[in-house]
Amino acid sequence: MWPFSKKKSEDQEVKDQEVKDAEQVGAAGSPASTGHTSRAEDAQAGAAAAVSQAEFTAFSIDHDAVNGDSGPFDGDSVKIEEFDFTDFSVGILDLGSMRIPLPKGSQVQVEMGEQGPKMLHIVSEFGRMTPVAFAAPRKPGQWAESAADIIEGLTRDGFTAHPENGPWGTEVVGTNPNGEIRIIGVDGPRWMYRLTLAAPAGKQEELAALGREVFARTFVYRGENPVLAGSSLPVTLPQQLAEQVQTAMQQREEGGSAPASGAPGSPDAANSAAARDEAEAKAQINDLNKETAAQDNSDDK
Repeated sequence: MWPFSKKKSEDQEVKDQEVKDAEQVGAAGSPASTGHTSRAEDAQAGAAAAVSQAEFTAFSIDHDAVNGDSGPFDGDSVKIEEFDFTDFSVGILDLGSMRIPLPKGSQVQVEMGEQGPKMLHIVSEFGRMTPVAFAAPRKPGQWAESAADIIEGLTRDGFTAHPENGPWGTEVVGTNPNGEIRIIGVDGPRWMYRLTLAAPAGKQEELAALGREVFARTFVYRGENPVLAGSSLPVTLPQQLAEQVQTAMQQREEGGSAPASGAPGSPDAANSAAARDEAEAKAQINDLNKETAAQDNSDDK
């Protein structure tokens, strides 16, 4: 299962184009492109849900996850097989409730907690991306509410936090001397999708651009099973990662240390709280800065 940013029927009409501008998403003509900036401006003018928290105002565009030109797409209504992401991705990470084209050069890392799998990261050369999909009410507005709460939480944790206008509405940005956290979110049909980006200092713009590319190509599968609004949708680890996680847990029981398990192909099992990944962001940034410093020292030798 290794396909897939343009619809296959549009392959001959669309040329591949890498867009570096942080205000745009994806390759021109692909599902990750077309008109996001103007849509965000229109939404801010009043066409979207909004909520105020202190001096911050968060908003979300009226995103069409079924018939829109860009994702995140509603996987229950849109067939991922109709899309070709081979210009961008090494393959599709199938997590059950999410299918995410993995960017070329990226890997998947499962972070282990005391009770087992804790969080999933897509690791790139620019930093880490942490995807989570949540159940939501039929009425949109959950992302706007979450964004205001996240800003408050980041500020409380010592970050300088502020909202920025992005292709899907408000993006929450938190900075400290070590780097940047950026959370992108949007409402879909009875779901809300969120991607948390943790970049070390100097890699913020590159990770923001890559994160939007991933965000725009993601498919969310809400299903019909009852899930309490605000709870994360269940995920299923691909067999390769599940086996690695099982091995890591066995090593832990035997007294070994296995903080993370990774492979170039698959997520977490228990992301239920809306801000759990933000609580881990400081450690992520510190880890990434250590990795970057180690790489710089190696390059200097």
